[in-house]
Amino acid sequence: METQTTPRRAARHDRDPRRDDLRPRRTTLLVLFVAFVVLVGAIVWAGNYYAGCKAAPDPSKETVNFTVPDGASAGDVVDALASEGLINCSGFVGNLLMRGTGKTDQIRAGDYQLNPGMTLDEIVTVLTTAPRKIPTTSVLIPPGYRLTEIASTLQETLKIPEKAFLDAANSGEYSLEPYLPAGTPTVEGFIWPETNRFPTKGTTADDVITTGLDQFGDAVKDLPWDRAASLDVTPYEVMVIASMIEKEAMIDADRPLISAVIYNRLREGMTLGIDATVGYIDPDPSDGLTTPDFEIDSPYNTRLNMGLPPTPIASPSLASIKAALDPADVGYFYYVACGDDGGHRFSIDYDTFLENVDVCL
Repeated sequence: METQTTPRRAARHDRDPRRDDLRPRRTTLLVLFVAFVVLVGAIVWAGNYYAGCKAAPDPSKETVNFTVPDGASAGDVVDALASEGLINCSGFVGNLLMRGTGKTDQIRAGDYQLNPGMTLDEIVTVLTTAPRKIPTTSVLIPPGYRLTEIASTLQETLKIPEKAFLDAANSGEYSLEPYLPAGTPTVEGFIWPETNRFPTKGTTADDVITTGLDQFGDAVKDLPWDRAASLDVTPYEVMVIASMIEKEAMIDADRPLISAVIYNRLREGMTLGIDATVGYIDPDPSDGLTTPDFEIDSPYNTRLNMGLPPTPIASPSLASIKAALDPADVGYFYYVACGDDGGHRFSIDYDTFLENVDVCL
């Protein structure tokens, strides 16, 4: 007898192949959705970053003096602008923005004044326009000038009031280690004797002082300053001695000899008797040095006081600074001006000095 079989419902754990096909599709869609969201986010971020790079920086900052050196590439200019805070981005985006101006090959070397509130297009317009020539004035500061003489020259040439310059120079706010220690009350002796050109209008006392100090530092940096310790003086005292040599020596051959006299007298505990230090405090230089001048009660009067004067008395030349660091190996203690060439006669003892005085004066 044939038995009829009733079909059974599939077990719950049996797989539905249609559902298996849907799972990888859903995963793919999810991955695509996440990628889309990331892409949109990246595009938004890139757009905001680009917009931030293109925007002008904070305009509240002061004007920046910006220099484009000869041979600088557009990338160099972009990096320099970014480091000065004149644009917000450097690197790839900065270069992209610069190329977008279409003027990268027109940038001129030179000195410019730029404002942080300027856009890149405005900056590029300035950098591609020939700088306006600024009228300048030549200012000569000879070796041996003191601050009061420099002040008079600046008032005549640059219209800087003498008082304004002297107030700044004697403010105690300038230093140049190790030569001019912090807290030194004056820059006397440290304004480098040189001819400079300054803008005819707008130059300040600070501009002149900082220029002079920078030039001083560059001029003397390779001198043998380690000798100061062996001479039992500081670098600042070397400059005091150099200033006296400058004012006393009329010919180069005398500089190391006068230097030797100064060091010999210091070692022996003698007064220096340097007339130029009395001239520094002379209330009426028009009549030269007179007997009352040598009686002035002042630490600069080296006829009356032992040791060095408290500050330099003038801006010395490089030759005088070298002589102060390298005195001649002689036993002289005295000298007197003698001869039409401005030279001096030197002596070890006082009697010979008096004989030289009789011959020379």
